[in-house]
Amino acid sequence: MNEERKQELFKQINELKEEKNAVVLAHYYQESDIQDIADFVGDSLALAQRAAETEADLIVFAGVHFMAETAKIINPSKKVVLPDMAAGCSLADSCPPDQFREFLKNYPNHTVVTYINASAEIKTMSDWVCTSSNAVELINSIPEDQPIVFAPDVNLGKYLIEKTGRDMVLWEGACMVHEAFDLERIIELKQKYPDAAMIAHPESETPILKIAEFIGSTAALLNYPEGKNHKRYIVATEHGILHKMRLRYPDIEFIPAPGVEDNTCACSECAFMKMNTLEKLYRCMRDEAPFIELDEATIANARRPIDRMLNWNLRPA
Repeated sequence: MNEERKQELFKQINELKEEKNAVVLAHYYQESDIQDIADFVGDSLALAQRAAETEADLIVFAGVHFMAETAKIINPSKKVVLPDMAAGCSLADSCPPDQFREFLKNYPNHTVVTYINASAEIKTMSDWVCTSSNAVELINSIPEDQPIVFAPDVNLGKYLIEKTGRDMVLWEGACMVHEAFDLERIIELKQKYPDAAMIAHPESETPILKIAEFIGSTAALLNYPEGKNHKRYIVATEHGILHKMRLRYPDIEFIPAPGVEDNTCACSECAFMKMNTLEKLYRCMRDEAPFIELDEATIANARRPIDRMLNWNLRPA
């Protein structure tokens, strides 16, 4: 997109924000232009919190489908639009509701904790929803004698087992982006840049996490370089976060962790996240479509574990 068209869209989007009392919420993995025009950019936890508290009439969710669903569940009186309704999630798709319902029949006395990267229907079967920002602490808050099923991300689940010592039952789901990192090529990159610190999202596979200096949520990865002495970082998460990293730390070099496909960073980009474009964002605001529709029962049943997380997350320190 040329600069003239981009500035024209920025102007039109800002006008629509005023006209429709709209707020644009964007995930860190969105394209840079969308992040730049958004009213708020954050990770899953921060976006859920912002969706819960907004007074806007129209929530424009620049993310993937489960995130827009979550906004609708939390604030059902608001209209929630998504630039591209086909912007799904490989992790959410890896946990089909019918299969998960049958799976849970084998564990009737277990507390079900699901990662927020799951469909609304999966959330209706859950006791708790968590994000990568609060998962360790939330799991630790559950009584030790209470067995737990954790879904859908098996890599995050393995990381949580290691961090908490809990022997959880795991659903075998995964994010295709975080499973695409190539260990050998990352090691080669670390050898090429011995001064670089390696940071990784816990959705990555265990061998990747074992060589990381720091493991954290998307927001934690963004905050990590603050006050550190490193001048170079290898970043093992979706490539979109590098935009905010480079803006916040202009004197630091950020290198996307390589994947298995080729010598570009394309395999660390989520094709679903990148389905949203500035043009689509403008059109969905203008037309107030496509919009998220959920029945009342799904909203009520999915909201309980989300509200439980949000209220727990706001508890006094």
